[in-house]
Amino acid sequence: MPAEAKHPEGAAKQPEREAKGPERQAEETVRDAISAPDAEGRPRRTTRRFPLFTKDTARPEGGGRAAPGDAPAPARQWPILAVLGLVGLGLLLTALDVFRYGTLLIGIALVVGAALRWILPDVGMLAVRSRFTDIVTYGVLGLAIVLLALMVQPHPLLQIPFLKDTLHFTVSS
Repeated sequence: MPAEAKHPEGAAKQPEREAKGPERQAEETVRDAISAPDAEGRPRRTTRRFPLFTKDTARPEGGGRAAPGDAPAPARQWPILAVLGLVGLGLLLTALDVFRYGTLLIGIALVVGAALRWILPDVGMLAVRSRFTDIVTYGVLGLAIVLLALMVQPHPLLQIPFLKDTLHFTVSS
């Protein structure tokens, strides 16, 4: 009597497991919802144990190329290059003793980065985390830098009335 007749479910799978090797057979003991599929749709990790070494990480949401794949590398990464260019120009202005406008430009660059992350579906290396986290991080930091640049002494462009009372220990003229 053939093995398939005795165990119709197990016998058909047994030759497949032997062909894969003993180390692969040990990995494929449990399939659960935790294991993420690879490019072919098969689960990569088939056990509930986490791997000892991380082999790769997931691409952030919207982390694809911002231009077609046949375009040169700078064209594919134009969103982050635009933000870094504005930050670099702001740092140059700050180094040339135009502090208020330099820091204002740095803050605006981060707000532009948040807007690009929100509007564009693929932003290349500007995508670091999830879309929501990137937008909040770039936006809050950019807005804080813009507000601080507007309140810089002497002759602040933005005066917050309760700030002087709150910071009563600061030096006033």
